[in-house]
Amino acid sequence: MKGLLMSGGMDSISLAYWRRPEVAIFIDYGQRAAEAEKAAGLAACAAMNIRHESYVVDCSSLGSGDMAEAPAAAVAPVPEWWPFRNQLILTLAGMAAIKLGVSELQIGALRTDGEHADGRAEFIERISDLMAMQEGGLTVSAPAIALDAVELVKASGIGREILGWAHSCHTGNFACGRCRGCNKHYKTWSALGWDPH
Repeated sequence: MKGLLMSGGMDSISLAYWRRPEVAIFIDYGQRAAEAEKAAGLAACAAMNIRHESYVVDCSSLGSGDMAEAPAAAVAPVPEWWPFRNQLILTLAGMAAIKLGVSELQIGALRTDGEHADGRAEFIERISDLMAMQEGGLTVSAPAIALDAVELVKASGIGREILGWAHSCHTGNFACGRCRGCNKHYKTWSALGWDPH
């Protein structure tokens, strides 16, 4: 069975539409926008008839940057960087995936996510190898790793009525319009020729 790490953002919702996993797994790890991200993923999954499972493991005291409402760490490459974020949420989602009977866990990493080391193809390969060697043999894949956000939306064939549920803001449950997540959201909609408002 295939599962998807569902963030509630444009990339994971588009990937869900494209690849149609049996289950989407949302992790509230203490990020500021967790409530809106969960609601976005739930609504999009309901529209696509995909099972949605959510889990809460509060790691906010270990967070950094915009997503944690904390000063960025000295080693942060970008304002929203959270130490070992993808490693953390893939591990937590992997625990849920094993329980649910998932054999492949997909993540919406893109070619343009390379600013974070844990958004690169080599990271996906290594964490997949690490998880696959353990009990359960779970693998991790990033089907859109060769694409950018606009290319993913086009490849998926998703329409505005479902993608419109996406929540991309890094700083809270309402779009701030200023963070890198909001900027990417608006630029993607504009590049597609869609009005984001």
